[in-house]
Amino acid sequence: MSNDLVVILTALNLEYQAVRGKLVGLQVRRHERGTRFEVGTVQGTSCRVALGLTNKGNHSAAVIAERAIQEFSPVAVLFVGVAGALWDTARLGDVVMATHVYAYHGGTSEDDGLKARPRVWEAAHTISQLGSHVARVNDWADDTSGRGRAPQVRFGAIAAGEVVQNSKISAEARWIRRHYNDALAIEMEAAGVAQAGHLNGAPVAIIRGISDRADGTKNSAKDRNWQPRAAANAAAFATRLAVELVREQEQIAMSQADKAHRGDGPEEHVSNTAHNSTVGIMAGSVKESSVYLHADRKVSDPVDLIAELGAFREHLKRHHAESSLDDDTYREALAELGFAHRAAKEKTPESPKRATMALKRLRGLVAEFPELVARLAPLVVAAGDSS
Repeated sequence: MSNDLVVILTALNLEYQAVRGKLVGLQVRRHERGTRFEVGTVQGTSCRVALGLTNKGNHSAAVIAERAIQEFSPVAVLFVGVAGALWDTARLGDVVMATHVYAYHGGTSEDDGLKARPRVWEAAHTISQLGSHVARVNDWADDTSGRGRAPQVRFGAIAAGEVVQNSKISAEARWIRRHYNDALAIEMEAAGVAQAGHLNGAPVAIIRGISDRADGTKNSAKDRNWQPRAAANAAAFATRLAVELVREQEQIAMSQADKAHRGDGPEEHVSNTAHNSTVGIMAGSVKESSVYLHADRKVSDPVDLIAELGAFREHLKRHHAESSLDDDTYREALAELGFAHRAAKEKTPESPKRATMALKRLRGLVAEFPELVARLAPLVVAAGDSS
């Protein structure tokens, strides 16, 4: 898993641009089947985001979501965009985060009518808890000066189908409101993304800004007014949630490292039966026959840091030569290492922060390689201390 990366997907270009405006340092990443993502960083943070466009519909969303999960192994997948409100609970401009998702088109047609047979996916507990935290802190919204009241975050079910709903009196509209009367919003992609996350073991959050009421009042003029505002609100909440997800992963990693450093973590014992002796090893991890020790040496000054970054490049080259580090990851890792190296050589007040952020992004790229992660640990600390 990439501990510093969250995937954000959208169905419409309007929604894509709303998220893209929150990111800096964007670089294109191409899936082997041609799907293009842009990878950037939420401004002022170490949180990386892989942004992708699915187009409309649950089927397309499911395919692109699965490709994103396989390509990036993210902390979570967030699906972000606009939706119609089914009830007055959520007002125009508000944000709805799904507690669960209904695929409402499942059913059986019988002589006495259509009987609902929905599929349901619940949001992961940890991501729901973080979403509630971000809503309570309430510092996520962009400046709404001159644009009316501040948007609110609502938590509840979201219904996902295959048609655009814009009626309150049609047979399907009445059927949806009768069988899914706890759903706050309705849209066309959440079920596909939720299924992809379920099958691939990736937490999913569905985050929608309310742009219309799905009751026959939706029209082009109102869409031009409310869709950009609703998309911007959803993007603001989603990127704030992404930052919290990455921050939590960093805290977990630091806690585990502290425990291991104090000797609270598990020990691996190697028994030498020939001499009837036991050797105790305190290790960061044990993989096959290799033991990677926690790096506890100090990198004392900027000169040492620059030299250590050069040495780390050689370790990256070795892993790439051994084919354990794929070409795309290797190129991205070298790019982040280059950013850190240049920042470490500069003497500006922002240099330590930029070097640290680059090394944290690098750590996320090589998270599957315990030896590299262990070698990076003192470099991250040294970059932060070099101010």
